Amino acid sequence: MGEVFFYHLTRRPLEAVLPDLLVRSIGRGWKVAVRGVDEKRMDWLDQKLWQGPEDGFLPHGLAGGAHDARQPVLLTTGRELPNAPDCLMSVDGAELSAEEVKTLDRTCVLFDGNDQLSLATARGQWKALVDAGCAAKYWSEESGRWEMKAEAGGA
Repeated sequence: MGEVFFYHLTRRPLEAVLPDLLVRSIGRGWKVAVRGVDEKRMDWLDQKLWQGPEDGFLPHGLAGGAHDARQPVLLTTGRELPNAPDCLMSVDGAELSAEEVKTLDRTCVLFDGNDQLSLATARGQWKALVDAGCAAKYWSEESGRWEMKAEAGGA
């Protein structure tokens, strides 16, 4: 059974945090899907990922290409996950199902702590997933480094 990590972004924006999490996930041998809600935003994120990391290459692609199934990191707005990921990352309030949390190795919700709508959406996701029996961990970067501040749910 997997678990969901909630990442409360307060010091750095998504485009700075996401590459670090993707590199760590790839380092574990995982394929990753990043699910958003807006195709233009995902295209923008795709462009940002091509600009870094400075010391390496982050292989990824936008959903809808000929090689989606082979992508180590696939950016998508869809429910389908053609790259068969081990990890699913939700950005910008994209939905995660309890089934996804329970069947994938890891799921993540990255949310902007400086945006009230983003905070409210993440709180709703936390409650719904924990109520569905999912294990959840809340991570904050307030101190300048990631610290687990809370955990709930699970068996």
